[in-house]
Amino acid sequence: MGGWYGGIKLSKYRNKKTVVDGITFDSKREAEYYCELKLRLRAKEIVDVKLQPKFVLLEGFQKNGRKYRPLTYIADFLVSYPNGHQEVIDVKGKETEVFRIKQKLFENKYPHLNLVIVK
Repeated sequence: MGGWYGGIKLSKYRNKKTVVDGITFDSKREAEYYCELKLRLRAKEIVDVKLQPKFVLLEGFQKNGRKYRPLTYIADFLVSYPNGHQEVIDVKGKETEVFRIKQKLFENKYPHLNLVIVK
């Protein structure tokens, strides 16, 4: 898990943050995928790309005087196609147990959206 090495902060999964178009991506692979999406936009294969779309998986609530914040999932990209179809894209080096739980909740709450995992 993360930590320090030679005065440099290491990421939790040893990903290297990468900047493209002034946007900082969590990994080199995610930045590369963004570049692929830009090419697909220019070719008109897709019509829109949103970065870091946020989805509420469980609304916030109160119980016994305690407030519980909403449970959210932030994907890497939301891609829109000319026919109106949309895909949620998540670039993963490693799938964690937390991600697998959030994936199940996402699939249940958003059945109309296709979640694509890119490795």
